[in-house]
Amino acid sequence: MALVHKLLNGIYILRKCQKPSFASHLFLDTRFADYCSSSLQKPMVAPNKASPQRKTEEGLQGHHQGEVALDITSPDEKPEVSFDKAIQDEIKDHLRRLKDDFVNRWIGPEGRPLHEVLLEQAKVVWQFRGKEDLDRWIVTSDKTIGGRSDVFLKMGKNNRSALLYGNLSTEAPQDGESGRSGYCAMISRIPRGPFERKRSYDWSQFNTLYLRVRGDGRPWMVNIREDTDIIQRKNQMYSYFMFTRGGPYWQEVKIPFSKFFFSNQGRIRDAQFKLLLDKISSIGFTLADKVDGPFFLEIDFIGVYTDPAHTEEFAYENSPDLNPKLFK
Repeated sequence: MALVHKLLNGIYILRKCQKPSFASHLFLDTRFADYCSSSLQKPMVAPNKASPQRKTEEGLQGHHQGEVALDITSPDEKPEVSFDKAIQDEIKDHLRRLKDDFVNRWIGPEGRPLHEVLLEQAKVVWQFRGKEDLDRWIVTSDKTIGGRSDVFLKMGKNNRSALLYGNLSTEAPQDGESGRSGYCAMISRIPRGPFERKRSYDWSQFNTLYLRVRGDGRPWMVNIREDTDIIQRKNQMYSYFMFTRGGPYWQEVKIPFSKFFFSNQGRIRDAQFKLLLDKISSIGFTLADKVDGPFFLEIDFIGVYTDPAHTEEFAYENSPDLNPKLFK
């Protein structure tokens, strides 16, 4: 009976001495806390001599302390639960995952992921490292109209470049119709897809043509054609000049697309139009400087480049009289 009485007395003291909240500490006397702490202390027992009675009391005391901790939990200490915030977080997570699926799986030009295409600043479109690279090009000269110029294309030294060489002749053909002659050209083949469907190059994120060449000092004409057969004939193209300096050293040539001018059948038109960079079908190099004799042009690669310093959109002016469609 004495043991039961002592246990009940301990439980009563525990319930009376619950842990006060933070606000109550300002009004309670420190002696009240000392009384509670002293009333819960038990007689000291020598080590290695713990009695079964003490073990029972400690077990009951721990059990009731757990109950007391549950009873005194204040609303301020409970975690805040907001269903609106949980729904917003869930929606944000799903939108993020949806964006990752689109960005990582959305196919860009040439079958590459779009995020890789958008981040690149320069891209090599043509390079010459084997015969299969030469097969993407064709060469032509004034022999198609009866002229005497010769042009050839082969791999350069160590199969690290393409060598375009030949002999230019301005002798007019003896057909009674042509009065001029003397040109040689190298033109890229139009890319083809399934069922020989024509494809085009998309250079809309770049603003400059980038080449690494080595020549003999002759000027060349760089020609770009658009894939717009419905509104454009095959003799229409955009052109600009490339001047080689000769010598044994390579030179890097950068030509902004805004500099390319519109021509038709070899003549510069008065009305100029911007080059549609997302509809490029082919590029070519033409030699027609009216100088008879041998020539050569060695090409390492042909690519496109984004020059942050170039902000010009179009280099040529138009007037309503020349191009009324642009001023409607």
